[in-house]
Amino acid sequence: MMRALYSGVSGLKTHQTKMDVIGNNIANVNTTAYKSQSVTFSELMYQTTQAASGPNATTGTAGLNAKQIGLGSVSGAISTAITTPGSSQTTGNPFDLKITGNSFFIVNNGKDNYFTRDGSFYVDAAGNLATTSTGYNVMGWGVEEATGNIKQDTVKPLRIMSPDNMTYPPEATSKALVSGILDKNDSNAASSAGKTISVSIFDGLGYAYTVKFAIKNTEAEGVYNVEMTDILDSNNESLKDVYKVGNIKDIATFGSDITVNNQDMYETIQGVTYDGTTGIYYKETGLSETFSDYDTTKVPGISYAPLSTAVSKPDNHAGDTMTLLGTGNLSKDDLEEAFGLIYVKDPTHSGGGYYYYNDGPNNTGTPYELDDSNPDEWATVLQNKGFTGFDASTFSVSLDTDGNVDFSFEQEFTFAGETAFDAPATFTKQITAEEAFGLQTDNPNLTYTDIMVVEVENGKAKAQISTSETLSGNTLIFDTATGEFKSINGADTATLDFAALTTNLIGETVDLGHFSDVEIDFSKASMFNNNGTSTITMVNGDDTGLGSGRKLGELSGVSIQNNGMIYASYDNGQTRLLGQIAVANFANASGLQKEGDNLYSATLNSGEFDGIGVDVTAGGGYISTGVLEMSNVDLSAEFTEMITTQRGFQANSRIITVSDTLLEELVNLKR
Repeated sequence: MMRALYSGVSGLKTHQTKMDVIGNNIANVNTTAYKSQSVTFSELMYQTTQAASGPNATTGTAGLNAKQIGLGSVSGAISTAITTPGSSQTTGNPFDLKITGNSFFIVNNGKDNYFTRDGSFYVDAAGNLATTSTGYNVMGWGVEEATGNIKQDTVKPLRIMSPDNMTYPPEATSKALVSGILDKNDSNAASSAGKTISVSIFDGLGYAYTVKFAIKNTEAEGVYNVEMTDILDSNNESLKDVYKVGNIKDIATFGSDITVNNQDMYETIQGVTYDGTTGIYYKETGLSETFSDYDTTKVPGISYAPLSTAVSKPDNHAGDTMTLLGTGNLSKDDLEEAFGLIYVKDPTHSGGGYYYYNDGPNNTGTPYELDDSNPDEWATVLQNKGFTGFDASTFSVSLDTDGNVDFSFEQEFTFAGETAFDAPATFTKQITAEEAFGLQTDNPNLTYTDIMVVEVENGKAKAQISTSETLSGNTLIFDTATGEFKSINGADTATLDFAALTTNLIGETVDLGHFSDVEIDFSKASMFNNNGTSTITMVNGDDTGLGSGRKLGELSGVSIQNNGMIYASYDNGQTRLLGQIAVANFANASGLQKEGDNLYSATLNSGEFDGIGVDVTAGGGYISTGVLEMSNVDLSAEFTEMITTQRGFQANSRIITVSDTLLEELVNLKR
């Protein structure tokens, strides 16, 4: 009876253990990546009251089986369904990961490695990928700096948002591509300015610039000159002004100088009279127009007004004089181009800035500053540049915040005609031959030689004029039979060559090392009929996009591939490999030991972790992003097990009850 009693007790214990396991399964039905457990029972032990005996041929008796009485049950094993996947739950969080396959994420608490199927991760304040529940670091492999490839070595924490990963370095533009149609009937290409095309480039610091080019017709059909005309920064300011140099060619050159000679017939323009005897050209002009030796600087904008009208009026006033007040405005471009001045913004100066002149008063060679407090020095500078005939003591000047200058002065003129000198009067002024024939004089690369007058009639002159123009650039040639590109300076490409160093007008050395030479491919251009409209354009980079350059990139996103590789995306269009999540495989995953918090540790029966891990795809698995693996607990199976466990527990409790009754009857025999 006692044996039955203890058998019932062991049965209660084993069923209680099973109920504990079932309860734990149900409690974790919504635990991320939880793996359900199950219990198996085994017999406890047996008491043998009679050993087995074999048949006896001598006596003829048969063999007897052993007589054994069982002493109850015991929990044989608690198994974990660790390889059975749970269902998927979509979260949309890019750092929520689910492994398909039998692998485990590797996490570390700073000392020991643990393993988990729970892929609920986040990025901590230090930029490390970590588990949401415990803050343990997710382990993986880094990138080998020399090759940019994953280095599968001992796993380490994945610091995906380190300061180095928050930006992507800029790159200077090294290539450009010209494509489209250059129509030979395009009037822009025939103009003095040429057909303008431009390209955006970056320097090595990530700053953006616009390089402007001009394509101009030449005398030969299908042959054009391509010249770099300016380089502008992001504020649309020429680098000539930014670096305070005399010419944009001091910053960069494109090709070499080409001299083009030409000869043509010209006529004097309206209002000009030619004296065939003296060879002097005169122009009739009103008082409100520009007239003085100052015209030789090619800066317009001066007007004159009489200071008085008290002029005697005899029949002939030739030789009479009148004092006029001259006023005008010089723009920043006028002053820098015509006089070689450099405008410097400085709030401490009157008007917000001053001009820097590289040659002191009386041509001493000493640089000095010009502002509205020194009109006498302004007068000296202008006189040195050929603006003469005025009273310097009457000169006044003022600067505005944009570098423009307003000025006034007095100038005495002599009446040259025989008509009364009434304002507004007209009179003649001696002008140059270039002005008389309306020649282009604002182009420093264009010179006129051999101005030979061949005909004079009623003060009008015709002249044969030879021109010599220096074109700086490259010769672009198309096949006139096919319209296809032929060459640019005998090749497919031409180079925009940036200087490493240059010297500005103040004498300072300017470092241009942050620029890269740009190789420009013209082979995609063509010369077809497009109804007089050209579509030719230039873009940075070659036809595959290489060499386009880029600005500094700011981190805009992080993505994880199905093989665990982590990539960063940047707002300059670049991507960077940051690392790869490593996983662990075990020969006997069921042998892992649960450590709580959805973690497992390796045991002797699971197999050791080698410290390196494997690629998740090596075993045919993969990682899904924005998805979590849920518990694999089957509630219907658990409730069924609960019912059978309850019945087993009840039956074992009956054994104890009946055994107690039998013992009670035995005790009552004494009575």
